[in-house]
Amino acid sequence: MERPRRFVVEADGGSRGNPGPAGYGAVVIDPDTGETLAEAAEYLGVVTNNVAEYRGLVAGLRAVRSLLPDGTGPSDAAVHVRMDSKLVVEQMSGRWKIKHPDLKPLAAEAAGVLPGAAVTYEWIPRERNRYADRLANEAMDAGRRGVPWDPAASTAAPDAPHTPVAVPPLPGAPAPSDPVTPQVGWGSAPDLGAPATLVLLRHGETALTPQKRFSGSGGTDPVLSAAGREQAAHAAAAFAARGTVQDIVSSPLRRCRETAGAVADRLGLEVRIEDGLRETDFGAWEGLTFGEVKERYGPELDAWLASPDAAPSGGGESFAEVARRVADARDRLVTRYAGRTVLVVTHVTPIKTLVRLALGAPPEALFRMELSAASVSTVAYYADGNASVRLLNDTSHLAG
Repeated sequence: MERPRRFVVEADGGSRGNPGPAGYGAVVIDPDTGETLAEAAEYLGVVTNNVAEYRGLVAGLRAVRSLLPDGTGPSDAAVHVRMDSKLVVEQMSGRWKIKHPDLKPLAAEAAGVLPGAAVTYEWIPRERNRYADRLANEAMDAGRRGVPWDPAASTAAPDAPHTPVAVPPLPGAPAPSDPVTPQVGWGSAPDLGAPATLVLLRHGETALTPQKRFSGSGGTDPVLSAAGREQAAHAAAAFAARGTVQDIVSSPLRRCRETAGAVADRLGLEVRIEDGLRETDFGAWEGLTFGEVKERYGPELDAWLASPDAAPSGGGESFAEVARRVADARDRLVTRYAGRTVLVVTHVTPIKTLVRLALGAPPEALFRMELSAASVSTVAYYADGNASVRLLNDTSHLAG
């Protein structure tokens, strides 16, 4: 029996916003010679990073299918897929369940391109997937210019062209036939490891807080009041007693930096600034009460309350814009602090947004959450992409 022809597929996808403008890249390589056999890239419009990763996988597998000579079938190929998306690799290998409704049809499509026994999967670090990553970024750049990706203009190339690619032996035993709904029992559930746990601390009070005035990133950047400094001290004492915080990240605004600094001094940690955690820019509403905004900007306020795409008067940020910014920051933090517990000192809207996204709740859920000054909320993020809300608006550390 003739040996199946072997291929290596390297695929990647990216989303500048998650969800945001996205694209994928895929390359098919001869593992014996290192020769590039096919390239694929495409701009996808606005989708999530995971959707883009799956679309890259499907494109790579379809490229292999197109390379098979006439008269041969999919069973004549042995394909080894390498990706830096652990989510896709583990789900397509049948070790993780696929829960997100947007990913299930894409996984089924990928599984249907070639027989399950013909395809194996391997996770590789991002730095070893640069070829596909460059193709994906070329596709996103082309989409930004309003043109399709042009393979003739591509400058993407392997770091070491025409070098044999080492792959593990391709097994002869059949792989799981249905990666979309793998049978995982209680005793064989995958070990996802320790999550990245974000302990979300709202900053202490400023002079504007008890007056319930709009105070975002476009206003005066107020400092903590005496009450706010006392709240920060209580929070610092509570975190010192618990002893679980390993890192501290803060919004760049002063009220957060002061609150974070109080905790950092007690714990002997440094504070890292993350610009994506800043509060919403409320434009012309900065410093005004809700009643004052309603009186001066009634129609604009009604529109803002009705749609996440509506922005405050005077060039402020919409909730949709804030959600994209906060989701980007979340992804950076989850990647950077995998398996660690991080104190994240930020504001009302970023905290509510993180909780909303973790729950998969609609934008209007922002108006149905209460967050007191110096309150604590907690969200854990697991390696399979799922999140768990563990705490919301806890103020017990402020008592007494």
